[in-house]
Amino acid sequence: MHIELDGENLSIDSVVDVADGLFKVSVSPLALKRVSEAHSYVQKLIEEERVVYGVTTGFGSLSSKMVSKNDAEKLQRNLVRSHSAGVGERLPERLVRAAMLLRLNTLLKGHSGASPETVSLLAEVLNRNIVPVVPEHGSLGASGDLAPLAQVALCLMGEGVVTHRGQEKSASQAFAEERLKPITLGAKEGLALINGTQMTTAGACIGIVEARRLIESFELASALTIQALGSRTDFLDERIHLARGIEGQTLSARSLREKLSASECTNRSNRVQEAYSIRCIPQVHGAAREAISFSEKIVTAEVNAATDNPLLFPADDAVLSGGNFHAQPIAMVLDLLLIATLPIGNLSERRVERLLNPTFSGLPPFLTNKSGLNSGYMVSQYTAASILAENRVLAHPASVDTASVSAGQEDHASMGFTAAKKLLRAIDNLWYVAAVEALCAAQAIDLAGVADSLSPATKEVYKQIRSRVPTLIEDEPVGPRIEEVKQILRSIATTRGR
Repeated sequence: MHIELDGENLSIDSVVDVADGLFKVSVSPLALKRVSEAHSYVQKLIEEERVVYGVTTGFGSLSSKMVSKNDAEKLQRNLVRSHSAGVGERLPERLVRAAMLLRLNTLLKGHSGASPETVSLLAEVLNRNIVPVVPEHGSLGASGDLAPLAQVALCLMGEGVVTHRGQEKSASQAFAEERLKPITLGAKEGLALINGTQMTTAGACIGIVEARRLIESFELASALTIQALGSRTDFLDERIHLARGIEGQTLSARSLREKLSASECTNRSNRVQEAYSIRCIPQVHGAAREAISFSEKIVTAEVNAATDNPLLFPADDAVLSGGNFHAQPIAMVLDLLLIATLPIGNLSERRVERLLNPTFSGLPPFLTNKSGLNSGYMVSQYTAASILAENRVLAHPASVDTASVSAGQEDHASMGFTAAKKLLRAIDNLWYVAAVEALCAAQAIDLAGVADSLSPATKEVYKQIRSRVPTLIEDEPVGPRIEEVKQILRSIATTRGR
């Protein structure tokens, strides 16, 4: 299966599907025509010896330095090599593939000037899963994600290091094995490949999809908890949520009602009303849903945006310098997503307390018989609490920070890619928190003797957990159990999200 790219209609979900290797890509003929027209226009500008930033001039604060047309190709090679200045641990292949796809899509808008050959090679490299090794540090999210995207451009030149067929190797070796020919960058092509927000936007796409899946997983885990504790469910009554009128809240309440439908083990509690960590699930999860919905609008626009500089408008014979490479809109969205998902984890950890504490659960302390001799799941809560403490630190907004570089020419930065890295770290952390709750809830269900009374929707989840993680009888390492449940929840959420 493949997705045809046209520079206009790429979705967030498709970005993640391609990043995960589920689809290959092709380029629409109309988009390729736009690419060809823009590339021809660049050749015209060169022949006419016009002053065009990044084509016949240097870059950043060196934009006043003129470059002869005879050095146009060397200028682009030098740009890519000099801007490949990233350091640190390598970025996940999934993130790099998403960024490659996004860069390809923006080139197809016909405002950048890359050649059809360069566009076709980028598509081939993506389809053949040649993934540049991109260091994590280097982007300010200001003049785009220059350093990380330069590593991608370097790969297309047959330089740098890549992963291919499960091995790390030189780009030149990978190209030889795939019988691909590296490109010789023409005028403006280096700039066209590296000037944009694609690495940051890739993080936003993955973050949005993962945040949706997380909400599904936390709602499954909380539904297990509600049944383990025999909680009241009147807080899910649709009338409550319609009275407030916030769509995300209404959707979360409906999701929980569906997951609890036909359960025979709810409403065993004699409490008048449940604690906030149970009763306010729709409100807290709903707020996250609203943040995701808002973020999707901004990110979908950016996925299909021209974020290069300068932008070419061949039909108008115009070359315009602007700031579409500035990632401020995406940086703020990334910060919002992290802030919005954090309270979901906080709420989950409080429910874990109610499962482990016999005062609230009526079950053996820490969900183990022979407590004292056994500690059961006591320290699983510590794990969740420590993760959430880290996430609270990560939730400090990156987008309020800035930097001034390039001798003051580029005197404001969004820190968008910093926001992206923080979000992806925090989301990965939250999967563990969801796993801790689901693990403890399954144990509580066993101790309460209500496994046969679970709702159909949650019984299947419970069975999947028990097929790989048996009931805890005697103390054993809990960490591997958490890891296993994390994988189960991710698999379920990924399947349901398709």
